[in-house]
Amino acid sequence: QDQIRQNGSLLPLDFCINVTLNRDHEITGFYCGDPLAAHEIGCEASKSSVMVPCEHEYPIVVTTNGGYPLDQNLYQAVKGMSAAAQIVSDGGLIISVARCNDGFPDHGNFRDMLLEHTSPEAMLETIYAPGFSKYDQWQVQLFAHILQKSRVALHSEIDPEAVRAVHLEPVEDMAARITKELESIGPDAPIAILPEGPMAVPYLEHAQVRA
Repeated sequence: QDQIRQNGSLLPLDFCINVTLNRDHEITGFYCGDPLAAHEIGCEASKSSVMVPCEHEYPIVVTTNGGYPLDQNLYQAVKGMSAAAQIVSDGGLIISVARCNDGFPDHGNFRDMLLEHTSPEAMLETIYAPGFSKYDQWQVQLFAHILQKSRVALHSEIDPEAVRAVHLEPVEDMAARITKELESIGPDAPIAILPEGPMAVPYLEHAQVRA
């Protein structure tokens, strides 16, 4: 957003029209006028309708990616993981439920960049290297930061070995995986569930939302 504002200042706008949408893609509000002021007011309106405050972090967070078409591949599923990462404990477990019928996908650089590196740290070292620029690197960067904070398990149609190859844990029986985790951390550990994945954004009430 900061970069967008800086770029916009080179060719200033006099008037803009922003809108907010609901899950059915219906317009729920208009925010017009000065571009920056209209954007900020629209953000506040969105926060009240799509952001969910949480009092504490959770050792287990189960998320989806909002169903079809958003869960068609792993590249898209990172969005739901990112929502879960906002409230998962350090070292906690994110379980992502995404069909991924389109795989990683096979096109683009996302899959290759994951397979070429042995750890999230290695991914970030490549991405942050001076002069490095590659299409799809942003999603790899986001994915790497999530993996640095938490363990991520994936319930999908992707072959289990392929899931492991990109630093994730394949999960077939979700109930069994959750039970196993509770046996490790305690049966009364709280669990957060994000049934709509990135469509609702959880955040810690007393902390800034993480990118």
